Amino acid sequence: MLKTAVFEQLKTAMKEKDVLAKGVLTLVKSALDLAEKEKGEPLTQPEEIAIINREVKQTNQALEGAQNAGRVDLIEKEEAKLVLLKTFLPKQLSEAEIAEKLLAAGVSKGMNMGEAMKIAKPLLSGQAEGAVISKVVKSLI
Repeated sequence: MLKTAVFEQLKTAMKEKDVLAKGVLTLVKSALDLAEKEKGEPLTQPEEIAIINREVKQTNQALEGAQNAGRVDLIEKEEAKLVLLKTFLPKQLSEAEIAEKLLAAGVSKGMNMGEAMKIAKPLLSGQAEGAVISKVVKSLI
């Protein structure tokens, strides 16, 4: 369970007085706890990964904003957050690996984007970012 791993790393970050890691891990733990409370039962692994992916996406957006504003201090902080968050995600697939899996699942030329994404999303959930999946699907159809 990711929740247990997050909690263990949070305890370590608190002992080492790592302010950035403590802040990020507290946010992640809160998001996981809230989702679990709303559901009323323990989260499944794909649900936990979806929450981590949401945090990664938000951090990417914050990083983009910091880069546009030229804020070096914020850029470093957001990049460090991304590194920490990505440790909780499964290994991300390369574009070639994604294409291979999609072809094996039946995505082919002539399909419309909606049909292809209905196959791709569940197949690759947590293994690749949505933007990368979309890019590969577009190249295949």
